[in-house]
Amino acid sequence: MAESVTAGHLQAALSVAIDASKFFQGGITAYNLGQKARHLHVDPIIAESTNCVDRAVAETMAIEVANLFSANYGLSITGYASKVPESDDDLYAFFCVVHDGEVLLLDRITAAEKHPHEVQVDYPNRVLKRLYEAITMRE
Repeated sequence: MAESVTAGHLQAALSVAIDASKFFQGGITAYNLGQKARHLHVDPIIAESTNCVDRAVAETMAIEVANLFSANYGLSITGYASKVPESDDDLYAFFCVVHDGEVLLLDRITAAEKHPHEVQVDYPNRVLKRLYEAITMRE
């Protein structure tokens, strides 16, 4: 799992599940462009031009975190939890789920909350719900 905007909340949510160690390999919170490029091989030119909030960035993060942790699934999220000029003061994020290198989900979500901490908790809840739906549809 690779996170940015959620600052570890996705990892925290998964880590408290029953038998989490049987399915959760680990994760990384790469909060800035330099760390995303270094650890997750995000293209710095694309990342800089989009402030790291882009479908391509989310996809690369998901693919690379799955490789990093030798996992079948990779999950990533990058976006905005607080209003900033780069986002036109909108709160949104891109998330991606990959399975064995194939993109299962790649979508944009808009924050339902306004306070940054609430946004950081809301995003994981919504992404994990979508992940659950995607996995159960495959079965």
